[in-house]
Amino acid sequence: MPKISVVIPVYGCCDSLHTLYTRLKESLSPLSEDFEIILVNDASPDNAWDAIKELVSQDDRVKGINLTRNFGQHKAIAAGLAHAQGDWVVVMDCDLQDRPEEIVKLYNKAQEGYDAVFGQRINRQHSRRKRWASRLFITVYDYLTDSKTDPTIGNFSIISKKVVEGLKSLTEQHHPYTFFVIWLGYKRTYVEIDHAQRETGESSYNFKRLIELAMDNIVSQSNKLLKMSIKFGVGLAFFSALYALYLVLKYFIADEVAPGWTSVMVSIYFIGGLLFANLGVIGLYIGKIFDETKDRPLYVIDEII
Repeated sequence: MPKISVVIPVYGCCDSLHTLYTRLKESLSPLSEDFEIILVNDASPDNAWDAIKELVSQDDRVKGINLTRNFGQHKAIAAGLAHAQGDWVVVMDCDLQDRPEEIVKLYNKAQEGYDAVFGQRINRQHSRRKRWASRLFITVYDYLTDSKTDPTIGNFSIISKKVVEGLKSLTEQHHPYTFFVIWLGYKRTYVEIDHAQRETGESSYNFKRLIELAMDNIVSQSNKLLKMSIKFGVGLAFFSALYALYLVLKYFIADEVAPGWTSVMVSIYFIGGLLFANLGVIGLYIGKIFDETKDRPLYVIDEII
């Protein structure tokens, strides 16, 4: 029977870990007794690492990876994938909104010849505010990256070993799991799953973090912002030339003097603001280049048990 690995980044869900382990064991046993559960503690502010150590002591099929600090969800997933030994690897969240019982659907669909199967959360059990922020994020992201994102897709998925090897070869500092799986191009599909209410804790993805995530994704995956700034600059210069021509004609035909200090100052502030904004966009890209040239590891592991 194939070996199945389950990679779970852990942050702020200490109270749900024992329930998650029990439900995973019950869901995975019919598929294969040869499985492993990899819990990656991403510097969770609660006592998650103590709970992970307790689970490891109860079952040697549980592995615990403790990161030295909070590196972020997607880098925690990368740490788990680097230590996964399964023929198939499931990636899911720790808050029980990704229901362990749905792994069977993902696995059975993958056996039809797919290398990656994502769960589609048709009825998302998130708050209205989070759904609104997510829709805004996707709208802006799709426009600036010329892509089409499915809002029902999250990290909950199953991937084959060769997809895992492909992901391990990608060492960029910005490491979005779902985007990378799609970018690799392996045969993938989707299956509808049930999405549960969050039982404990609160999501760490507030509106501010979603904005930061959107900017990171856009800058690291698309240069459309630079192209837009060029087009806007050319358009503004063209408009300024037309306006200058209008003032000259007005002076010679109507013998009217062009507006003075007010129009000059407004123009200076307007152009100055655009220049600073354009420099900011360029700075974002230079900053990403700087991060990549430092060649730092994606994460640092303190302990593996």
